[in-house]
Amino acid sequence: MSNPSPFAGREFLVYLRKSKGRAGIARQRRDCQTHCDRIGGRIVAEFVDTDRTAFVKFGAAPSRRDDYQAMLDTLRNDARPIPLGVIAWHADRLHRDMTECETFVKACVAGNHPVETPRSGSYDLATPTGRKRFRNDVVDATFEVDHMIERIESMKAEAVMEGRWLGGRRPFGYEDDGVTVRPAEAAEIQQMADALLSGSSLNAIARDLNERAVPTSTGKQWSSRSVGRVLSRPRNAGIMEHQGEEVGPAVWPAILDESTWRAVTALLADPGRRTTPGSARRWLLSGIAECGPCEQEGITSRLIVGTAGMSAKGGRSTVPAYQCRAGKGKHVVRNADHLERFVVMHVIERLSRPDVVDLVHGGRVDDTMRARVVEREALRLRDTEAAEMFALGQMTKSALLRVNEKTAERRAELDQADEAQARVTALRPFGNGEPGEVWAGLNLDQKRAVVAELFRVIVLPSTTGRPPGWTPEYGKVWGYFNPEGVKIVDLV
Repeated sequence: MSNPSPFAGREFLVYLRKSKGRAGIARQRRDCQTHCDRIGGRIVAEFVDTDRTAFVKFGAAPSRRDDYQAMLDTLRNDARPIPLGVIAWHADRLHRDMTECETFVKACVAGNHPVETPRSGSYDLATPTGRKRFRNDVVDATFEVDHMIERIESMKAEAVMEGRWLGGRRPFGYEDDGVTVRPAEAAEIQQMADALLSGSSLNAIARDLNERAVPTSTGKQWSSRSVGRVLSRPRNAGIMEHQGEEVGPAVWPAILDESTWRAVTALLADPGRRTTPGSARRWLLSGIAECGPCEQEGITSRLIVGTAGMSAKGGRSTVPAYQCRAGKGKHVVRNADHLERFVVMHVIERLSRPDVVDLVHGGRVDDTMRARVVEREALRLRDTEAAEMFALGQMTKSALLRVNEKTAERRAELDQADEAQARVTALRPFGNGEPGEVWAGLNLDQKRAVVAELFRVIVLPSTTGRPPGWTPEYGKVWGYFNPEGVKIVDLV
């Protein structure tokens, strides 16, 4: 006659874990249930962590395993006459870190909770032998992952030195191999960079992509953060990056020339750049146009859009109108549609002059920025050469460090020069094409930036009634709008 199981009638918690996805969870559950039935126990609760590792790198915080913590809390609060047991498929499902292992052991010893696994056996943690076996199995599990990471890091280092892709999620702009350019997405990256450098916010760029149903590489919608991450990638300029450092040219083609990419990254890193989306703008001149009476008093007061009655007789209708906040609508009130149309006419006329090329290209990505790109490559080669000389015993460690310090100092100077040159010019899109067509293709953020870069728009008090030279034909388009009531001051 066989001996009864010491666990007959005992209640168990089952813990299941998978580092990637849920594949294998059903198998763990099935094996744990079979094992529990065999020893005469009964599973009363299940705790499952998916896409969670139990391994902890040196110096890193413990991985977040919500269900594991919930299981641990259940054990600590257990008040059953017969303490709960724990079932896991293998000890490595519970732990791959000795610090967490010791916390678990202490909780099990304090509450007299046995640990059962169908793959690595039983652990009586109340005994020194049981604790030793459990710890040894966790050490082996930790070593397994540690050694695997060592092999992977070695392979990555080799790939980095050769400029090869390290693998992972498909990068936007490239095919699944991470090397072949996907033309449609590459064109989007170029357009995103141009928009940023011409005054568009990350929020506006994300909104435009989503409105045109352009998905991210994972099929999701864009956010300002995801736009910023894509634009700041060194891979866009054909540069290999490893652990946050540029390490040299990559094997894949560049989507942006390096000088443009560095202008983008310098702009994104500018602490003075507004990063919060703020409230969405609806009007071209809101917060840009100025009040004339306030200006005469030495005060700068920006106009906002409200509503105003524009009919002189009964049944007054209201229309959107620019008004002075400081003057509570009494300083100036101007029909928003008429004022904006008038300013746009000035924008198109100004950008149709022959000097537009100088306005667009002056101070942008020029020969000095390209020279810095060439110098950065020379600095990379100098560091590589010094490292090779040190490896061959032709240079001392102190000499190698001096070389590295000098090149690092020079790179910092080049970065500062890039940042100083990477000012936003809203006129960038007007380098090619007819100004009216280019203007029509801009979003509101870009249009507002163009106006602010070109002009000061000062709205003066206007007399009531028809302006001089008024005709019925004029009135059909402009109403009683008087052009002499707006002062346009050129800034470029």
